[in-house]
Amino acid sequence: MWPLVRADIRCHRASLAGVFVTLMVSTILVTGLTVLIESGLRGGIDPERYTGADVVVTGSQSLDVPQDMDPIYAERAPLPPAVAKSLLELPGVADVIEDRTAPLSWDGTIVEAHDWRSAAMTPYRLTSGHEPGAPDEVVVDGSRAVELGEAISLTYGGIPTTYTVVGIARTDGPLPSRAEHVFVSEAHLTALNPDSKPVVGVVATPGSNPQVLRESIDRNISGVDTFVGRARGDAEFLDAGSARSQLSVIGSSLAGTALLIAMFVVASTLALSIAGRRRDFALLRAVGATPRQIHTMVGREVVAIGVLAAMIGVVPGYLTAGLLGSLFVRAGALPDDFALAYGPLPALFAVSTALVTARTAAYVAARRPARLAPTDALREASTTPARIGPRRYGIGAVFGIAGLAVALLPIFVSGEQGIAGAAGSAIMLMVAVGLLGPALVGGAVALLSRSVGSAHSFAVVLALINSGSNTRRLASAITPLALAVAIGSVQLFVNSTVATEAERQAVDGVTADLIVSAPAGVSPMAVEQVAALNGVRSVNPVTRSQAYLTYLEAGDPVTTMYSLQGVDPAAVVSTMDLGRVDGDLGRLAGTDTVALSTAAASAVGADLGSHIEVRLGDGFSIPATVVALYEHGLGLGEITIDGGVVRNHTTFGLVDSLLLAVDEGHSTGVTAALSVGGFAVTDARDLGAAGGQERSAQSWTSLIALAVLMGYLAVAVVNTLVMATSERSREFALMRLVGATSKQIRAMMRIEATIVTAVAAVIGTAIALPALMGVAYGISGQPWPTISPVAYGGIVALTAVLGFAATVGPTLVMLRSDPADSIGTRD
Repeated sequence: MWPLVRADIRCHRASLAGVFVTLMVSTILVTGLTVLIESGLRGGIDPERYTGADVVVTGSQSLDVPQDMDPIYAERAPLPPAVAKSLLELPGVADVIEDRTAPLSWDGTIVEAHDWRSAAMTPYRLTSGHEPGAPDEVVVDGSRAVELGEAISLTYGGIPTTYTVVGIARTDGPLPSRAEHVFVSEAHLTALNPDSKPVVGVVATPGSNPQVLRESIDRNISGVDTFVGRARGDAEFLDAGSARSQLSVIGSSLAGTALLIAMFVVASTLALSIAGRRRDFALLRAVGATPRQIHTMVGREVVAIGVLAAMIGVVPGYLTAGLLGSLFVRAGALPDDFALAYGPLPALFAVSTALVTARTAAYVAARRPARLAPTDALREASTTPARIGPRRYGIGAVFGIAGLAVALLPIFVSGEQGIAGAAGSAIMLMVAVGLLGPALVGGAVALLSRSVGSAHSFAVVLALINSGSNTRRLASAITPLALAVAIGSVQLFVNSTVATEAERQAVDGVTADLIVSAPAGVSPMAVEQVAALNGVRSVNPVTRSQAYLTYLEAGDPVTTMYSLQGVDPAAVVSTMDLGRVDGDLGRLAGTDTVALSTAAASAVGADLGSHIEVRLGDGFSIPATVVALYEHGLGLGEITIDGGVVRNHTTFGLVDSLLLAVDEGHSTGVTAALSVGGFAVTDARDLGAAGGQERSAQSWTSLIALAVLMGYLAVAVVNTLVMATSERSREFALMRLVGATSKQIRAMMRIEATIVTAVAAVIGTAIALPALMGVAYGISGQPWPTISPVAYGGIVALTAVLGFAATVGPTLVMLRSDPADSIGTRD
């Protein structure tokens, strides 16, 4: 069999080159995305301030979720009581250092303040001056040109304080790059932020192994996370863990979509390749080849090509991962100092996936030539293959009906389940189009033929006849283009629809006259000072964080993260409009009450009076009674709790912004007083929607993902269309021999390209619209998604350019050859 396989590959190099390119590009993409997934497990950020500690101990910073990825808490988790004392009692521990942090503002730049003893965790050493002792003394890290004895103003929570520089400290290596650091006395840091949550650095005795010491801590102390080596960066930077989770989600999502596209594209490419060789298969069947032998030959061909293509695609795949990582940094989805993890597993997975995909597609594509009787095979070799079978019709119809039904889910199921179902309908409709492609294309061409009628243009008539007589070939060209339109539309316009509704709710939901903020947050003392200003009627301190709700879905527990806002219940009515409210927001007091958006309540199955468990941003769990339900959760926060409770469970215990209701005629005076005090004063349009920063990063991430997928689809589309056009060399030669001019053939192919791109745009739009309308209805109650005409036009224009270039280009090349020579070439 292998000699026959090698001979077949040599004879059909041009046809199989398309399969090779498709598999190589697929391997590049899957390798790069799998590197992102692996980096979600092993990547991270190098420690800066904690390099002097052998083991770093924090509170448990993630929620244990069975059979799913453990979410990382957004806030610093507290340590169990007396952890430092317990650590000192363990063998191998030489010292234990607690690090507490308070955010300060220095000339508008946020700096981190620590007590002087924690400087040993880096370590910092005094190069001049002495340790801070008095409340107004500070040691700086040497990043600014500051002299001993100089007075500087540092602001905590909106309240400035003058400090005297009594020391300058430096590290043995480069200064930490994330932030500037200053050091004050332990007593003063406690006075600034008495509820700050410490991180503990453990210094091992000489000769002790940090990994062994870490294992000892894990065995003897519960409720803590321990870090050694590079992982200490996870303890120092809370965004390291969330970045890893984000990478895993991004990589998995993109990889899944890429694999789906790869299956479509490889199957389409192989179908074209095998269709162009149907005479060979007919002859093999006529001389006695069995169906199994046909399957074996095609399978071995594809595996041989796939191995070479996959091996070549591995190295560019790793380079692609680095490019994607840098793009995600620019998008704000990753910290700029996050390092990806490069291991052998992505290459192994990508190669294996490419081979499995190719072999599966080969089996599907070879089914028809393998199962035909020899006489039927010879007859079909000279004619257009029969229409698709009833089984394929049935499966395609099931996927199509299911996709449309799922798109309607938000009408009957509110909340995230309905929205997720609607978004997923596009995948089902893509599968349906892949299965029903020839039938859909045949119907579209028939409709065009009727609308054109008895056209006098030779090129138009011939293009329509050609398109209608070989719908399989046309469908192979249209399907990847339709996928490009559908995927591009869903990726772009789901995000724009969500962002538009969130911004609308945020702007409409804030009725306060003024919004006040400070660079590093606002302290409770500053809130009191603002409330005491003449003309201020009420102040609503708003603290934003995240919370987790666990509920049953299909009998299994599911944990979902929601945006959380802490407010003053007494000031909500005068400063916010949460939409239609059922219940009483005034009852939000203490740790035992909660208000939910209608979407969140629907997801968890809660109603007024329900008792639920809310896990706050630092992992602290509170049992609460639902006292109110409101509409504008997307823009303001899906969960609302008493502000004091939320602040107590954030990293620094500060307020994000103040919503002020001001007496008539006093806005100018209040604004002037606040500006003199160093506060920033804006209006509702500048507040931004809850989760807006995350959505912005997600939007840019989606654009990057779209660019990657569209790039892959562009290669696939060009590859497929070039193959489909190139196999028609004998057809063009025959037309020229019977009198058609090159100009007429070029015109015919331009019309065919127009048909391909137009039908692809219509089908791709039809795939995307149900999903977009379902998502829009789920979040706003109206089935009108936010679609940018420019963006949509760009997607269609891109597919049109690809379609024309890949169709007209090969045609021009083939028309340069002599028709008498072309008619005698092998088909």
